[in-house]
Amino acid sequence: MKEIKTIGVLTSGGDAPGMNAAIRAVTRSAIFEGWKVYGIYRGYEGLINGDIKEFTSESVSNTIQRGGTILKTARSQEFMTEDGRVKAYENIKKFGIDALIIIGGNGSLSGAQILAKEYDIPCIGLPGTIDNDLYGTDSTIGYDTALNTIVECVDKIRDTATSHDRIFFIEVMGRDAGFLTQNSAIAAGAEAAIIPEDKTDIDQLEQFISRGFRKSKNSSIVLVSESPKDGGAMHYAERMRNEHPEYDVRVTILGHLQRGGTPTAYDRILASRMGVAAIEALNEGQRNVMIGIKNDQIVYVPFSRAIKIDKPIDRELIHVLGVLSI
Repeated sequence: MKEIKTIGVLTSGGDAPGMNAAIRAVTRSAIFEGWKVYGIYRGYEGLINGDIKEFTSESVSNTIQRGGTILKTARSQEFMTEDGRVKAYENIKKFGIDALIIIGGNGSLSGAQILAKEYDIPCIGLPGTIDNDLYGTDSTIGYDTALNTIVECVDKIRDTATSHDRIFFIEVMGRDAGFLTQNSAIAAGAEAAIIPEDKTDIDQLEQFISRGFRKSKNSSIVLVSESPKDGGAMHYAERMRNEHPEYDVRVTILGHLQRGGTPTAYDRILASRMGVAAIEALNEGQRNVMIGIKNDQIVYVPFSRAIKIDKPIDRELIHVLGVLSI
């Protein structure tokens, strides 16, 4: 394996709180090793267009507390083409980059896997996504902050729901994963969570009516995953209005506010540990792996497993909410 002297770091896909802490950790750890660091702006799009700048320790000063990503991010359609990846590799050679560190979610790591395979360049991934849907890690960068943001919002909506005797269907991000929905439902004391993973022969809305909503309850909160397969909160609210017109129903879609805000201490520490671990992984000769955390220990997860294996939700969480929602 070629000796590493220069690395590039980029953030791709959806932004997540804690990405800046990860960029900071990667940059300073690499400089500590005596390596040169290039920040690649706007993800793979910036790699294609040569939007690349050398980073120093000062480049990441005063960033650990900031949400979003100082490197910007974008979803690159061109990188999905062979010609786009040729341009990206030409810039990798032009700037003398020996290895890449990619901070992002499933799509970002998939791009890294393809690039590594086609051009034999070492790539290390950091799981940066609020969805917490990457296999092989207990938590992803940004998940804890998003979870706390959702709980804060639900607490505020609860005041209105109680004051007006209403049922609120609140839509939560997560794509096809219900980790945010299920855990924020427990933390916020919601009456139900409708998630993609809780697929049974029992209709989830009817299950809520029979299990999680009693006539003695004048208000209720139902958290719904945004999964397009089910139609999200609007779908369930409309069904509720049609099938149970006696209830006053409202919908709140939390949307992108879940991605923003100052990262929690947990996300800052997690991102810092993973950033340092990424550089250590390259020093050990690791390549094409995602840095994960299992039982509070850093682990290396091959891209093929992190991307392709569906991360299972803890079924006990569904049981806990069912018991507590009576």
